Amino acid sequence: MADQGLQVSFDNSAFVQDDDDPVQLHTHTPKDPDGNSAPDGNSAPDGNSSPDGNSVTPVFKGAKILTPEEKREKIAIFKNIIVISIAFTFLFTSYNSMSNLQSSINKADGTAAQTALYAAFVFSCCFLPTWMIKRLHEKYTMAACMLCYSTYMAAQFYPRIYTLVPTAVVVGLGAAPMWSAKCTYLTKVGTIYADLVGVNSDVIITRFFGIFFLFFQSTQVWGNIISSTVLSMGVADENKTEEDLQRCGYNFCPRDAYGDESTSNSTHEIPLWQRFERKAPGSPGDDEPTLKLLAKTFIHIRHPYQMLIIPITIYSGLEQAFLSADFTAAYVSCGLGVHMVGFVMICYGVCDAVCSYSFSPLIKAVGRLPVFTFGAFVSLGVIITLRYWTPTPDDLPVFFVLAGLWGVADAVWQTQINALYGVIFPGESEAAFSNYRLWESTGFIISYACSTLICIEPKVIILLVFLLLGILGYYTVEFLERRGGLRRDGEGKVIYIDRLLFGKE
Repeated sequence: MADQGLQVSFDNSAFVQDDDDPVQLHTHTPKDPDGNSAPDGNSAPDGNSSPDGNSVTPVFKGAKILTPEEKREKIAIFKNIIVISIAFTFLFTSYNSMSNLQSSINKADGTAAQTALYAAFVFSCCFLPTWMIKRLHEKYTMAACMLCYSTYMAAQFYPRIYTLVPTAVVVGLGAAPMWSAKCTYLTKVGTIYADLVGVNSDVIITRFFGIFFLFFQSTQVWGNIISSTVLSMGVADENKTEEDLQRCGYNFCPRDAYGDESTSNSTHEIPLWQRFERKAPGSPGDDEPTLKLLAKTFIHIRHPYQMLIIPITIYSGLEQAFLSADFTAAYVSCGLGVHMVGFVMICYGVCDAVCSYSFSPLIKAVGRLPVFTFGAFVSLGVIITLRYWTPTPDDLPVFFVLAGLWGVADAVWQTQINALYGVIFPGESEAAFSNYRLWESTGFIISYACSTLICIEPKVIILLVFLLLGILGYYTVEFLERRGGLRRDGEGKVIYIDRLLFGKE
């Protein structure tokens, strides 16, 4: 968002950072220009407080001079971001290469497993993330949930319906808390880091998500190099391509080719983070009733901004599932052969990784709105091309160009939607990111449920509809922010959509 939009967002008392934050620094206390501190956290750095007693995130005009202790804390935060990113890189290097090939080499059993996985994912998003994060806190939630993926990966050695479906359910249950914990952690330490260096927090949050997805999307490169090398050994390319073309028949309804796909994780150990400590067991938030924690995800759906960005969040899941399942099976496998899937996905991964990090300085220079608009136009162009293009082996460059452009657009959706949730829902991190994963996984389920039922053309149309609805909802959020934000009650709290429409308390 432009500078004016940023000022509105951070001065708007509806967006108050009031998380029960389990990520605590040992010594850092924000100070105002006069040197007055706010040790109890109830006063803003400029001496102002929000209506509910929580401090409003400050807007700094320039870089701050850091003390030696603050410099060490700054390095510790950045180190932890790198540690998380590297851990996820190992996880997804082993998992994504397998996932990208499931739609081509694994059939009905894989589709059933993926449907079960994302059904469990939706259930988990509704109930588990907020509860687990409050009980285990972010780092232990991530570490515990990563272990869930080992069972599903082991099942690939003997892929049967009775091995894939139960282990997929385990993955689905663990995925939502893990991703929500990761997003919550990046958002919270991004806010702390911004306070340390004197930069608007949405810029830092976007930067941290960009760094994470730079590592994360590089897994498409490393994993697919391995899978493509293995599949290319001893394969007669010309004969293999001819067999694939005969099997697909260019009807773009390759129902026998569809199968398993995933965009989840594997497992890796996370080291201890000594610069941060958990809240004491008796602190507020740890004593919240379990039912109240479980209900937070559902309550958050009533937030007007959440309602507006549901379509773009669903589109995020749809476009990832379409690329990994439909594009690889109906376009690449049919047009070039299954042994080329990995090479095409490497192009996608490189573009996605590079752009994920490159958009951070771009956001700082031009704001969030132009970047979202750019992503929408790129996605729109690729979707229209897929609607009217019939692939042939002679179109080799087109496969790589489309995959690369898809990676550019996906970099926008993955980094900016995550950052958007962190910026417009301060104080509601766990519930907000639970909703993010809930609606994104809904997009995956829609894609998988349709995988063996409809042809490519209606799937492309579904993508187009959700893209247009999603970008319209996002523009509405930006418009409301520039107009001063959402309506609030006398206590400074956002008025939820049911109260706005029906006057319910």
